[in-house]
This record gives sequence, C-alpha cells and structure tokens, in this order.
Amino acid sequence: MANHKSAIKAHEQSLQRRDRNNRMKSRVRRAIRATRSAIGAIDGGNEDQTSGARESIRATSALIDKLASKGVIHRNAAARHKSRLEKRIRKASAPAPEG
Repeated sequence: MANHKSAIKAHEQSLQRRDRNNRMKSRVRRAIRATRSAIGAIDGGNEDQTSGARESIRATSALIDKLASKGVIHRNAAARHKSRLEKRIRKASAPAPEG
C-alpha cells in the first residue's frame, strides 16, 4: 500500500476511474447486445423494424464515440464495433435474393 498522501489519493482516484470505465464498458456491451437483437428482429425488410434498428444503431454509435473520445475504449475498437453493426443491418435489411 502507498505511504505518501499523494500516492494514496492517486490510488483512490485510479480505483474510481477503473469502476467508472467498467460501468461504461458494460453499458456499451448492453447497448450493442440490444442493437444486435433489434437487427435480428428484422424480417424481410420490414420498415418499422428497420427504422427501430437504425435508431438503436444511432444511439449505440453515439455512446461508442463518447467512450472512444474519453479514452475508455480505443478509437479503432470503436470504429470496428460501429462498422460491424452497420454491416449487420445492411445484411439484414437487404431484400432476399430471388432465384
């Protein structure tokens, strides 16, 4: 354990930051999970379901960007998450191939 007052304070602050970061990461994971389930609910390009999934992606992307700007997650990881969500919705909302 730290002996100096400043070192004790720095340790306490690091614990608070760690807790906050873990809460925010969990929040993003829950948002991504909810968005994936919204995308999975799209059947045959239904407009209501597609617009709901797009709104979910918009909110999730904003949250991901916020965490990346604060340094909680890496900016490349943020881009990867957003890209994969967009890729899923494009695939789910595309019309079924005829043939």
